[in-house]
Amino acid sequence: MSPTLWLRLGAVLTVGAATAVIVYQLGSQPPLRSPRTGMRGLKRQRALDAGGLFAGLEPLIRLVARWMAYFPAPEWRRRVDRELVMGGDWLGLNTSELMAIHLLSAIGAGAFGVVACEAMEMSRVFALFFVTVGAALPQARLTGEIQDRQKAVSRGLPGAIDLASLCMGAGLDFPGAIRQIVEKSVDQTDPLPEEFGRILQELDLGHTRRQALENFAGRVPVEAVQDFVGAVVQAEEKGNPLAEVLRIQARMLRMRRSVAAEEAAAKAAVMLMGPLMLIFCAIILILLGPFIINGLQSGF
Repeated sequence: MSPTLWLRLGAVLTVGAATAVIVYQLGSQPPLRSPRTGMRGLKRQRALDAGGLFAGLEPLIRLVARWMAYFPAPEWRRRVDRELVMGGDWLGLNTSELMAIHLLSAIGAGAFGVVACEAMEMSRVFALFFVTVGAALPQARLTGEIQDRQKAVSRGLPGAIDLASLCMGAGLDFPGAIRQIVEKSVDQTDPLPEEFGRILQELDLGHTRRQALENFAGRVPVEAVQDFVGAVVQAEEKGNPLAEVLRIQARMLRMRRSVAAEEAAAKAAVMLMGPLMLIFCAIILILLGPFIINGLQSGF
């Protein structure tokens, strides 16, 4: 046997042995433990009870997440952890599990892309497009969850503030008014009662009211929440009657929503001009098209 063949055989055996060691090491790692307590544990249990694709893949996600835990990316992990908190601890995931979902989504989309390219007799290079899309889908879903949550909180906050001011006018303190909103909520999975519930939990754990409210503003960084938190903190510092402050704040938030709705309606009228012009041009072409074709065929 020639030396070249011996070198090739040695290289193949080395790569095979290294692959076997890596696979053995990864396979011997236990799956990442699923959260059982706190908000993430609650969200994980709800996701598992709902069934679907995530419930079926959850053990595999935890297994791959154990591998992803060895990849150091502190800045990225801090940013993603903040996004997960802003998304209401989406599916009870942590950063390693989200990395695992990115990887599994990219592999699944890539496999689908290879099959599609083979079926349509296209180059397998186009499968890279599916891999990119698959890797980006979990982040897009998380971003959409954050936006939906912020919209829901902004939409429900004025009514909740009004109810809190009425409760305080009836003799309850601020935590008691918030507790009434949480307990009387029809949908306990609504983002606003969830956030108010977390405020109460932090107050029960010994946090000050200012800390709990500032954490709320950090989890839902929208203008309505920041104004609400600023008004409550300022009223507490200056000793102003909080019930009246909340009543004024609810009125201001409603006025702001009305102004935002009017601005959105005005923008919609302008944005509709483009599609209307395209429809108008299409109608003109349909009406005048036959005359233009006849004129060209007759030599005019």
